[in-house]
Amino acid sequence: MKNSQYRVIGIMSGTSLDGVDVVYVTLSVTQGKWTFEIEQGQTVPYTEVWRKKLKTAITLNKEELDILDEQYTVYLAEVITAFIQEHALESVDFVCSHGHTVLHRPDLGYTVQIGNLSILADLIQHKVVCDFRVQDVLLGGQGAPLVPIGDRLLFGAYDACLNLGGFANVSYENKLNYRIAYDLCPVNVLLNEQAQRCGLLYDDEGKLARQGTISYPLLEALNGLDYYGKTPPKSLGVEFVSSHIQPLLAMYPLSPQDYLATFVEHIAQQITQGIQLPEQAKILVTGGGAFNSYLMERIQHHAIAYQFDIPSSLLVNYKEALIFALLGVLKVRDEVNTLASVTGAQYDHSAGVIYDIFDPVW
Repeated sequence: MKNSQYRVIGIMSGTSLDGVDVVYVTLSVTQGKWTFEIEQGQTVPYTEVWRKKLKTAITLNKEELDILDEQYTVYLAEVITAFIQEHALESVDFVCSHGHTVLHRPDLGYTVQIGNLSILADLIQHKVVCDFRVQDVLLGGQGAPLVPIGDRLLFGAYDACLNLGGFANVSYENKLNYRIAYDLCPVNVLLNEQAQRCGLLYDDEGKLARQGTISYPLLEALNGLDYYGKTPPKSLGVEFVSSHIQPLLAMYPLSPQDYLATFVEHIAQQITQGIQLPEQAKILVTGGGAFNSYLMERIQHHAIAYQFDIPSSLLVNYKEALIFALLGVLKVRDEVNTLASVTGAQYDHSAGVIYDIFDPVW
């Protein structure tokens, strides 16, 4: 018999490399209707050493990547254990962890998230549900985005959900009532790098971008990238930035402020062009970019027909970790947690791997 309530930990590490998001949530279901409560939420910032390791992971060979995978799994175990102890959590049904994406090439048939080794369950002494993307790619899907099932089940009152993390992605029901979702463009993976050139982890409220001047030649080159003309399902990874955007930056050397101003305009335009909804659509906005007031101003300037709703900072920061907790719960219940209409896989399925303290179950 399936439970009606679960108290679980959700773990998420995004491409913006700001840190590991950890939430302790209660998820309840009554007659097919899901509700949630975020009991505790915390972001554990990456040290400069870890930030560098994760940023350069794309350059590693298989042996080096395997070593990093083990190191990162141990690191996640330390983060989870400290979180449980700090908040004196006595009731944890299981832990749901996304891991950290270091390689994402669904077009070549693979995606790699580190931190999803079976030793994680033994190290934290709790059942673990993890590695949510690989199965979808094996079924011909993009392995992303995975959050839309949570958008449907937890945030169905909105016409769409927009996440402004390392990359921007959007999720909504189309006219046939199929959930569709896709990555729109890079966001904080670009913005944070330029802020760090100024000695800051991120551009607080977009203050640096507001000081800059838009480079229209660079803006035109960015907007002309092939990805933006593709139809969903489609997804982005850090490879897109290194292979398509970094060469453009080399052609247009600018100050960090001018890069930021140009990137913000690019992001705002791509989000506006990429979302196709009726006027007055109500859109939930989460992710770190929601705190960038200049970015939100430019998005609203271009997408004047839409209503953007920024919720509490708790939900802005931890929505993805919350939804990966839900994905884990759905996996344990053997229910669909990945939508083929979103990823392009052969069929809806229940993705992920379950590790008991001693025995892995696929």
